[in-house]
Amino acid sequence: MLLIFLTARRVVLDFRRVMQTITDTDTLAALCGRLAAAPFVTVDTEFMRESTFFPKLCLVQVAGPDEAAAIDPLAEGLKLDPFLKLLRRKQVTKVFHAARQDLEIFLNLMGELPVPVYDTQVAAMVCGFGEQASYETLCARLAKATIDKSSRFTDWSRRPLSERQVTYALSDVTHLRTVYQKLEARIAKSGRAGWVAEEMATLTDKTTYVVEPREAWQRIRTRSHNPKFLAILRELAAWRELEARARDIPRNRVLRDEALLEIASDPPKDAAALARVRGFSKSMAEGRHGQAILSALARAEALEPAQYPRLDREPDRPKASGPLIELLKVLLKMKCDEHDVAQKLVATVDDLEHLAVDDEADVPALSGWRREVFGEAALALKRGELALAVRRGRLTAIPTGAREEPMPALAAAR
Repeated sequence: MLLIFLTARRVVLDFRRVMQTITDTDTLAALCGRLAAAPFVTVDTEFMRESTFFPKLCLVQVAGPDEAAAIDPLAEGLKLDPFLKLLRRKQVTKVFHAARQDLEIFLNLMGELPVPVYDTQVAAMVCGFGEQASYETLCARLAKATIDKSSRFTDWSRRPLSERQVTYALSDVTHLRTVYQKLEARIAKSGRAGWVAEEMATLTDKTTYVVEPREAWQRIRTRSHNPKFLAILRELAAWRELEARARDIPRNRVLRDEALLEIASDPPKDAAALARVRGFSKSMAEGRHGQAILSALARAEALEPAQYPRLDREPDRPKASGPLIELLKVLLKMKCDEHDVAQKLVATVDDLEHLAVDDEADVPALSGWRREVFGEAALALKRGELALAVRRGRLTAIPTGAREEPMPALAAAR
């Protein structure tokens, strides 16, 4: 009886250690001290962004090999410093799933990105799980676990959090341990660690996340290539970017894209003309916003034509490029199926369009492991050295010299 009681009590204690919510800095420091010795930790975040420029961090979930915890950054007095120190520790791999938004949050908090980083969504693409494999899919296939989605759209800023919310949040890091370990085993077996490392280098590049104010105009969709129009749009978008950051509100809460485009198309000369722009009132036009916009217009007007930005026009493609692009799509799918890797990771449609007209196009498909998987075959297809044929009911690529009467590639694709 005593043994049974002690065992049961140990189970309860272990369960509490495995799943806990941390609301004070001392407990967080103790946890991070233990996790600092682990080879990896899995990390996820819950945040809100509907009414702010920067994401508002509401919960951080972290798990090591033997324990997991939800960290409440909204708890009074809690400081995230011990956790941020853990994220900086190079001896510990930080494992995320679909990491970009999480990494943007930590970049804002730390001024730098966690290193080293491992994204299981990217690793899954390398392992043939398709494009942008969901966490639920990987959990089902690799961890044999089902995720309860009922708390997915919860308001994570409200307190207190329910037990169901915390359990749901922690499932994003507890099952991720198994997913990570199984993906790592597959990648090690296939010898594709270098493929994954190349993608992780992009994830840990600050330029992936930071938009310079003077480049913000490129986020706005416009059909105009007029250099002076683009110069005005650049100045307006840079002002809006800085204003949104300073006030921590979404860009469109400062001024909508449509209004920026209208102003750039027909620049108002004064506050009265600005007040006639859709979405502007007389008080806005005569106030601080109006003055800032008129100042931005004045800066654009003062530029020399050589200082105007330009959008590169797409070159005219040969008439044959359309069918060739379709052939390259067929070859890409075939090669990616053959190598069990997601197509999107190897080449995009835009890459194929450039490759169709330029054998030396500056696209990822013509360098590194992508060239081995697809690039060389694509160039051979273009040179007529490779044909697509159906053999035993399966599409295959064969050297044209291996056939007495090479089949036209387009016919093969059909």
